[in-house]
Amino acid sequence: MKTLFLGIADLAETPSVAVVVDVMRAFTVAAWAFARGADRIVLAESLDEALALKASHPDWVAIKDGPPAPGFDAVNSPGLLRSLDLTGRTVVQKTTAGTVGALAVKDANLVLCASFVVAGATARLLHGSESVTFVVTGEDGKADEDLACAQYIARRATGDATDAAAFVRRAADSRAAEELAQGVRQGVHPDDVALCLEVDRFPFAMVAAVEGPLMVLRAASSPGRAGLAAPRP
Repeated sequence: MKTLFLGIADLAETPSVAVVVDVMRAFTVAAWAFARGADRIVLAESLDEALALKASHPDWVAIKDGPPAPGFDAVNSPGLLRSLDLTGRTVVQKTTAGTVGALAVKDANLVLCASFVVAGATARLLHGSESVTFVVTGEDGKADEDLACAQYIARRATGDATDAAAFVRRAADSRAAEELAQGVRQGVHPDDVALCLEVDRFPFAMVAAVEGPLMVLRAASSPGRAGLAAPRP
């Protein structure tokens, strides 16, 4: 399997298969949303679009980066989101990097959104792919937590026996982890870093596709696995 690891700005053409990685925290949050019962996640292009979608659909749950804000129901924190009951709900998500990366490759034949918590399921969906572009969303493509996760998924997708420990350690030592731990970023729960570093917590992958005017993310069972996982206590 041929692999490329690119930042969002480095995408010169639309790949056939794209894995968009945002460990801290967009696609860890998205996975938690599905585990808490969400039916789908709409990836918004802007805060204004997210608010407009929420205004048009008051029963939808709108999530953003940073501190709480009027019109939004929650912030982009797995530690805070894990207490919500999202059964059957549509979530609207707008983040600084993750949703931007997914929208940048929306015309790809297959778009997967990933983080450590869904790494194994994501890798299984990639089996047999000839070429995969991993979109490293954080820090203009330089975020080590995203690159480490992307490289880990790539190794697993080729069937290599891979120990997650070294990759998780890189993520734990990343700038993003430090900023979350020190409270530099807003809208943070003390457990966020630990939750972002859990490997294979959930047995589903997350597939994004254009549905009408919207880019929609859905949970998908990977080959050999069925159903969605309930969060572990």
